[in-house]
Amino acid sequence: MKIRHIAGLAALLPLAACSDRTPERPNIVFFLVDDFGWVDSSVQYGDELYPNNLRFNTPNMQRLSERSTVFGNAYACAVSTPTRTSIMTGMNAAHTHITNWTSAMRDTPSDATGGGFWMAENKGSGDAAAGDLLSRPDWNINGISPVPGVTHTQYANSLVQYLKDAGYFTVHVGKAHWASAGTPGVNAYNHGFCVNIAGTMAGMPRDYSGMDNYGNTKERWNDFAVQNLVEYYGTPTHLTEALTMEAFKALDYPIKHKQPFYLYLSSYATHTPIQPDERFAQKYRDAGMDEGQAAYASLVEGVDVSLGQVLDFLDEKGIADNTVIIFMTDNGGNSENKQKGGVLHTQNKPLREGKGSNYEGGIRVPLMICAPGRTRIGKCDVPVICEDMFPTILDIAGVRGWQSVQDVDGESIFPLVTGNGRGPSPERPLVFHYPHKWKPYDLEDIDFLSAIRIGDWKLVYRIKEGTRSQLESLSPEVREAARAAALELYNLKEDIGEENNVAARHPDVVKRLADTLSSRFRRWDTPMPIVVATGRPAPLPDEI
Repeated sequence: MKIRHIAGLAALLPLAACSDRTPERPNIVFFLVDDFGWVDSSVQYGDELYPNNLRFNTPNMQRLSERSTVFGNAYACAVSTPTRTSIMTGMNAAHTHITNWTSAMRDTPSDATGGGFWMAENKGSGDAAAGDLLSRPDWNINGISPVPGVTHTQYANSLVQYLKDAGYFTVHVGKAHWASAGTPGVNAYNHGFCVNIAGTMAGMPRDYSGMDNYGNTKERWNDFAVQNLVEYYGTPTHLTEALTMEAFKALDYPIKHKQPFYLYLSSYATHTPIQPDERFAQKYRDAGMDEGQAAYASLVEGVDVSLGQVLDFLDEKGIADNTVIIFMTDNGGNSENKQKGGVLHTQNKPLREGKGSNYEGGIRVPLMICAPGRTRIGKCDVPVICEDMFPTILDIAGVRGWQSVQDVDGESIFPLVTGNGRGPSPERPLVFHYPHKWKPYDLEDIDFLSAIRIGDWKLVYRIKEGTRSQLESLSPEVREAARAAALELYNLKEDIGEENNVAARHPDVVKRLADTLSSRFRRWDTPMPIVVATGRPAPLPDEI
C-alpha cells in the first residue's frame, strides 16, 4: 500500500492515556544494531529456540522482549544504506533506487562492478570483468537528500524533521550512512537532528578501541575513523560504551526541560572489523570459541550491555513509563566474512545465507517494540518491513496530517503493538531488491537477487538466470534450463530455511508473485542491472 498524505500543517495529538495521569507525548528510543542476525540473541523470534540462539549472553535483549511485542517476521534490506534510508523516508529501497550502500565520497558507486569501496579496499575492477554477464544498474549512489536537485539522490522529507517540528528534541548517536560526503544528505542536522554524535558518511568504524582513537591516528586514519569522541582517545573505552555514555549526556537537556525526545542510538557494532570487546571476550575464548567467534560474541554482548544501560537510565530518570523503545537491526547477520570465525554461510541458521542476500538470512531481522502500558506482550507474526518505521514512529509520536514530497510505501505497525486499530494485512506484498554484485568474487546466493513475500509465499528472482534465459546467443536447452532456475518459490511457514523450491508444483503462485513484483518495479521505475552483451536492462520476472 502506498500512502501520500494530504496537505495540512503537521499537528501533534497526544496519545491516549494509559493511566489516570495526564497524557504525555512519549519519548522514543530507536535502538538500531548493525549486521546483527535474527538468531544472534536468546530472544525467540521464530517458532522455537534454535541452537544459534544460545551462543551469546544477551540478558538485556531478553529483558526487553518480556515487555515487548516481538515481531517474528520483520524484514529489512540486505545491506545497510537501503534500510537506513527507508527508515528515514518510508520508501521501499526499490522505490528510492538506493539499492546498495553508499560510498564515502559522492558520485562513487560502492558495488564490486562499480568500484568505490571495493575498488579502494580490495582492488576490484571499476567495470564488469571480461565474461561477466551483468554490470551495475544506474542507482542512487549518493543516497537521500533533504533538498531537491542533487544528482543520484532520492529527495525526501525526513522522519526526524517531522518529529523536530512537532516539538521533539532529536538526537543522533552512532552510525548514519544515509548519503555520501559532498552531498547535503550526509549531514544529520539537515535531516532534523538537534544533536549529532559520530554520524558521518561512514558505514563502518575504522577501529572500536579508544586506545587507537577509534581510527583517528596519523597511521590509520581514513574516512571511517569515528568522529566526536576525542575525550575517550587513549582510554580503553570501547566504541559501543562511548556512544552509550554520549547518548546519556545528550539527553540531559530534554529531560531537565521536560521536552519529549527522539533518540536514534545506532550502534556501529556488530559490523566489521570484528575486533574483540575485551570486557567480554575471554569468557567466549574459555568456552572454546575460535578468536573470530569470540570477538564477534563480545561485540554482541557489548551491544546487549548498552541496551541494558539504556533501560536502567530510563528507570533512574523516572521516564521509563513514558518512553517507547524500538529495537531493530539494519540487515541480517554477515555470514560470508571470515573475520567472524566459524563456518561461513551457517551463522544465521536455520535461515539461509546472510547479509547481502535476499534469502531470509540476509533480510529477516530482529524487531521488538515496547510501549509501556499499551503493549500487547508476546509474538506477532504479521510480516513487517523497514519502511514501516517512518509512519510507525510518527504514529507513536502522535504526529498527524503530515505531508511529504515522497510517496510513502510503509504502513504504521503500531496498531499491531497496541491492538487498537488496523495494522498492515498479513497478505501485504513485501519487496526486496539487490541488483548488484556484492564483492569482487561471485556469490551465487547473494549477487543479483530480487524477492517478494506475500503471506507465507516467497518468490526469489535470480536475475542472472533470468538474463541467460533471454540471450539468443545461448542454445535453446541452456536458455530453458536458465528459465526454470530463475524463479524459486518457497513456503516460509513450512520451510523457513528455503531448502525446498516448490515452483514447479505451484505455477499459479509463481505467476501471481512474479506479476506483482514486476508491476511494482515498473511503477517505481526500479533500476535493473545492465546486460553486458546488449547494454539493456535485465528482464523483469514476468518477462521470462
